[in-house]
Amino acid sequence: MATAAELPLAERNYFTDHSLLVDPYAYFEALRGEGPIHRAPNGVVFVTGFQESVDILLDTEHFSSFQTQLGPLAPLPFVPEGEDLSDQIAAHRDPNTMSELMVSYDGEQHANARSLLNRLFVPSRLRANEEYMWTFAGELVDDAVARGGCELISEIATPYVTLVIADLLGVPEEDREKFRAVIDAGPPPGSLDDDGYARESHPLMFMAQFFMQYVAERRASPREDVLSMLANANFPDGTQPEALEVVKSAMFLFAAGQDTSAKLLGNAMQRVARDKALQSRLRTDPKQIAAFLEETLRLEGSTKATFRLVKKAVRIGDYQLVPGDRVFVGLAAANRDPARWANPTEFEIGRRKIQEHLGFGRGAHTCLGAPLARVEVRVIFERFFEKTSDISLSDEHLGPDGEVELDYEPSFIIRGLSSLKLKLQPA
Repeated sequence: MATAAELPLAERNYFTDHSLLVDPYAYFEALRGEGPIHRAPNGVVFVTGFQESVDILLDTEHFSSFQTQLGPLAPLPFVPEGEDLSDQIAAHRDPNTMSELMVSYDGEQHANARSLLNRLFVPSRLRANEEYMWTFAGELVDDAVARGGCELISEIATPYVTLVIADLLGVPEEDREKFRAVIDAGPPPGSLDDDGYARESHPLMFMAQFFMQYVAERRASPREDVLSMLANANFPDGTQPEALEVVKSAMFLFAAGQDTSAKLLGNAMQRVARDKALQSRLRTDPKQIAAFLEETLRLEGSTKATFRLVKKAVRIGDYQLVPGDRVFVGLAAANRDPARWANPTEFEIGRRKIQEHLGFGRGAHTCLGAPLARVEVRVIFERFFEKTSDISLSDEHLGPDGEVELDYEPSFIIRGLSSLKLKLQPA
């Protein structure tokens, strides 16, 4: 019997094969050779086509986000029956537990949950948060430059984005480091090393205790702070949500925003450190950083995939899907689809219509924190370029043949470096 590494790429198990972590894109291209939609041996339907991915993400009538939180291999809590699974899905939701978050909601339930957080992203709040970013990023970079280098992911990216989102949410300063520590200790979303179905909730359960206390206190005695605004926010119809729903929405934003933004910073920085012409270009004209980040999101974004469950039979392109089908929407594959992007594997700043990429998803579940991610990563790049004259990879990332060696987190959802050691020359 052939080992996993000896199997043809398209026949490997994406959900367990560590050899696909460094270059998942070759695997996605092998699947694309089977068509823009392809059913793997484990039954999961992989979508690599750009237009097909967009069609699915925009179609909430036929597709549910019910399995998005746990992934397409998690067993359904029911046996799919009939031509429409909507009632079965609704019957197996439990809004009174922490086992289901906003990312897996559908329809009005999802719209209500997002509405609780919308006011965090008004211009005035983002401006205040950007002032915090600028100061904090400067402190982190100053310290790293003074030491001559850093391990970007653990020493800068994770603390930076964690405390930025904590500032946006109004988490008291004395609790912020506790949250960061428990998130760091947890498994990555979509871990290849175990099923993650029970363990993934542990960091959230830890934070839930604090957020329940915040909400209860702010409802009893509102203050002039962000947590009071969240605790006393109403749904669009004017009704007040249960406290647990406020807690789950806030915690989802905290956990999801922290992880993907840190990975985006790492993915973008490794390219800058390796491509000195690109680095010089961005130093000379920092206004190009925003466009640089958009192309990074397309070519190597933080999220490789999202997932859908087929509720009702539907045809996407030439492919027929039936109720109960589990769908892997390959965001990273769609962003390299040659049917949509000219020279899809080339890094080109200023691509036409670049913001149509799927790095933040599309449709109702488009990443709520996308505006925040764009700003916070741009700000810290500006600070790095301001305070350094050169950014290079540490020699530890060079193999015996001189090739760069990078390790990625073992996740079928997240595309992110486990570590990135840099050498920094002061300005």
